[in-house]
Amino acid sequence: MEFIALPALALLIWLAWQLYRAKRFTQFKNLLNSDIKAKVIIAITNDLTEHRCEQFPNNQAHIDATIFYWTQYPIRILQAALKYEIIDKQWLQDTKNVRNSQHLMHLQRQYLN
Repeated sequence: MEFIALPALALLIWLAWQLYRAKRFTQFKNLLNSDIKAKVIIAITNDLTEHRCEQFPNNQAHIDATIFYWTQYPIRILQAALKYEIIDKQWLQDTKNVRNSQHLMHLQRQYLN
């Protein structure tokens, strides 16, 4: 009886751990889509309006297209947040989201540019 109970208990603990990790990953994606996305939109808008010139007019159509591109998928939001220094590697380490960002990059690698 003990040889069945111990593996069953170990399996339940492992499943609970996987559920915890999945919830943390979902929270990370929701954080990207809610808080970080708004900051990325502001950063993109500011960057494009500051760098207007004859060659790159950066009118509202350019700004809208750029915002659409960078905010379409969570991985691109993460890339833009790193590019515009909204978040950095230290922030990922402090919030314990390094593994979640790696997992997100693996899952959405087809959307990386």
